[in-house]
Amino acid sequence: MKQRFGPFFMTQALGAFNDNVFRFALMFTLTFTAADRLTLDINILMNLAAGLFILPFFLFSGIAGQLADKYEKSLIIRRIKLLELLIMLVALAAFTLQVWWLLLALVFLMGAQSALFGPVKYALLPQHLAEDELVSGNALVSMGTFVAILLGTLLGGLLAGWAGEATWIIGVAVLVFALLGVLTSLGVPRAPAGDPELVLNWNIYSQTRRVLLYARSSRSVYLAILAISWFWFMGSGYLTQFPNFTRSVLHADESVATLLLTLFSLGVGGGALLCGFWSRGRIELGMVPLGALGMAVFSWDLYRQAMAFPLPESGEVLRDLSTFLQVGGVRLAMDLMLAGVSGGLFIVPLYSLIQKKTPVQYRAQVIAALNVLNSLAMVLSAVIGILLLGVVGISLPLFFACYGLTALMVALLGMRLARDPLLRFLIYLLSHSFYRVRHRGLEHIPESGGALVVANHVSYVDALLLAGACHRPLRFVIDKDIHDLPVLKRFLQLAGTVPISSERIDRQNLQQAFAAIGDALQRGELVFIFPEGRLTTDGEMHDFKKGVERILAQYPVPVIPMALRGLWGSWFSRANGRAFRKWPRRFWSRVEVVAGPALPAEQATAERLQQVVAELRGDWR
Repeated sequence: MKQRFGPFFMTQALGAFNDNVFRFALMFTLTFTAADRLTLDINILMNLAAGLFILPFFLFSGIAGQLADKYEKSLIIRRIKLLELLIMLVALAAFTLQVWWLLLALVFLMGAQSALFGPVKYALLPQHLAEDELVSGNALVSMGTFVAILLGTLLGGLLAGWAGEATWIIGVAVLVFALLGVLTSLGVPRAPAGDPELVLNWNIYSQTRRVLLYARSSRSVYLAILAISWFWFMGSGYLTQFPNFTRSVLHADESVATLLLTLFSLGVGGGALLCGFWSRGRIELGMVPLGALGMAVFSWDLYRQAMAFPLPESGEVLRDLSTFLQVGGVRLAMDLMLAGVSGGLFIVPLYSLIQKKTPVQYRAQVIAALNVLNSLAMVLSAVIGILLLGVVGISLPLFFACYGLTALMVALLGMRLARDPLLRFLIYLLSHSFYRVRHRGLEHIPESGGALVVANHVSYVDALLLAGACHRPLRFVIDKDIHDLPVLKRFLQLAGTVPISSERIDRQNLQQAFAAIGDALQRGELVFIFPEGRLTTDGEMHDFKKGVERILAQYPVPVIPMALRGLWGSWFSRANGRAFRKWPRRFWSRVEVVAGPALPAEQATAERLQQVVAELRGDWR
């Protein structure tokens, strides 16, 4: 992966870094060095510069998507980086001669080359990475992008201060960074064109409309695009207000604003890496509503902390970083960082879903549609910010609370649309908090289609471990007495479990359970059964019951054998007495979940399944 991914990672990170070095060095220079020589108000110039950078994403994303689908992608990347080098050569001359209007025009051109790069960036990843590397690759790209933006922003401000009137220093710096980007792009491996026969449409309006129609062709992809655009709506609102929030609400200086920007950006990058770690090579959509909920919670706490933040004493100057932390800024800073972490968890699965679910023939054009909508979202965020803060006149803390309310609505919608992935991910977090779980053979679980899954039964957390390990939802068949416990019943109903009784206790329930199992298998679901029917009392496996054969006789589906290893002796097992009635003697111990190849229905007798599960378990109980 390193050889395939490393040059591309460095190329895209250097691009994001240099974009922000150039823009923020120019903005600081215009503000502090050239303001007296300009005929326009500096506030107008700042908004003009921001608009000039975003405008190309509206204009050129549709065309950029076509180019990325029609031509080999590493070639496009190298040509885009050469374009950046050319722009920075002109920037060196403009900084040296202090031609400010030319530098503003170059902001537009930098936005244009970024708009060209965007569709190639995300369309290339599925071609360079294996399916189980895609989430980790997106996590690294997201982390690298946000860290590069942060470092570029900081260095841009520092360069402007160091250069002073010698603005040519800025031009040399951005030229060097562009040259480094060209050099790293030479190592990007080839990525064949998705549709070499594509006929290019150079009409900006009709092509933009076309890529938006492509984006709507898949409901799941379109919802993911809308969700990512909402994230940029919220993130843009946060980042735009940091300077004024720091000065007018926290009564602090630029060092505090830099800290808050740093923590938020590093939080998003850290959340992206955490997503890659938790995903285990799979697209974990359960993180999406969880990430939105985190943004809502920490936005609300940020509002509460900001409203209660102490006012400065009479005559006190703006607080420096040390004073800010001493008067209660730690929790507020943590709120911003954890909101960023939640954002990283939110966006990475969505980017991965778009890449996986979109056909390669027009994948880049769908990414182009995403860029268009992201830009619209950022512009909308700016407009709403002007209306709420400038026209309505709400406070900045309440502004953050309003944005947090949108996060809560997104979280609730996500919980509704991704209920099963969310439950499975929460179960994964819970079960992996008790044990260090190693998974083996899970590739034997099919990506789709109905199947039975069977395993040995050792402890009361077996179902949690198995549900957390499998990348597809499992419909568990469990004892009706356990299912009907008041503390569990509602949760088990949400999880879709099937309650079952023995024939001598409740014949009608048994018939209903078999019907529910059959319906689930016919719908292509995975149904899980503990064929022993009870927990082991001595660590050894009990005989598998014939209920499996009865199901397979009517619904002949493959059977996936699984084994739990290392759970005997845990607090949740019946070793040394009844479960939960003894002192825990170990915590976070090592256990394994092992899956074997599927057996066809005609071979999956109770005796054969017991033999296979016993072989998978081995001597480690």
